[in-house]
Amino acid sequence: MVLAGKVFKVKEDVDLATISGKLKGYRYEEEFVHEDQKIPLLTEVDRLQLAPDSLEGVFSQDIAFTVQHREGERLVVKTMEAPFLFARDGDRTLLIILEKKRAANNIANQLSKILFISTGSIVEAKITPQTLKKFHEANPEDTKVIFFDGVDIPNINKLSLYGSGLADTALYNDYLTHGAIWYIVFKSRRYGIVAGVTRSSVVTAFSEIQPPEFLGYIKEEVFPLIG
Repeated sequence: MVLAGKVFKVKEDVDLATISGKLKGYRYEEEFVHEDQKIPLLTEVDRLQLAPDSLEGVFSQDIAFTVQHREGERLVVKTMEAPFLFARDGDRTLLIILEKKRAANNIANQLSKILFISTGSIVEAKITPQTLKKFHEANPEDTKVIFFDGVDIPNINKLSLYGSGLADTALYNDYLTHGAIWYIVFKSRRYGIVAGVTRSSVVTAFSEIQPPEFLGYIKEEVFPLIG
């Protein structure tokens, strides 16, 4: 099963104990109306675990949607659960949300509102193209795929290198003159998994790995890449 996550930065100067206190017991219920149906939808934070340098928990939210059925349209409610981790990293606080990009962004905004009243206090964590370049060039044999964006060749939005193409140094250097590295897929020597990382700190594990271990992987191998 492919696991996805995204890393964010907490802009406010706040300690983990304060974050834990604000999130503990959080529960919000709203009513969803569909035709003649009224459905309560719940958003909550639970399973909080505070450690000296981290705070783990699960953000859950009910989502209502309709599906087509032979007897007509039916309303379905699904509960989405996303593990998250606030972690101290030097003098900064980073947040990992284990969900795909769009859902992770939405949860980050909701957590920002819970903790700091409004959005904008939890923002995207960025990795520079130069950092991804150095990361690849330090262990080029571990890289599986590279995507380049910002390409200056007319009618071409992205360039990519796969497999044996990565061993072609001349082609790699040529692509660098036309664009910047946006995304790399590589094998982690320590964890033995194949993972992908973008400049907006979206991390995808393509190998079998459990969420707790994936959180540890992101802390150890992706946090150092974030500027």
